[in-house]
Amino acid sequence: MREASRTTRQRIADRLRGEPLAAGALAREFEVSTDDALQHVDHIARSLEPTDETLLVAPPECEDCGFDGFDDLVNRPARCPECKSESVTEPAFTIE
Repeated sequence: MREASRTTRQRIADRLRGEPLAAGALAREFEVSTDDALQHVDHIARSLEPTDETLLVAPPECEDCGFDGFDDLVNRPARCPECKSESVTEPAFTIE
């Protein structure tokens, strides 16, 4: 299938099969907002349910203390609940 005839969601899914990417990186690469990228990832996860593929999420992590026990694995928190640092990485997504 030609690249131009594939939807953004299909192209994002193909990209996630290659290497883990954060929502911000997906947003920049596919020229959509970060919120739209997260919506695409959520829909991709649901569409993978009947297949043998799975969307894996590397959780956000505090760069200062290493905390990674965030409740919401998909959204990037504003600060670490442990040390209050604002140096928190975005979650990364991949399809395996």
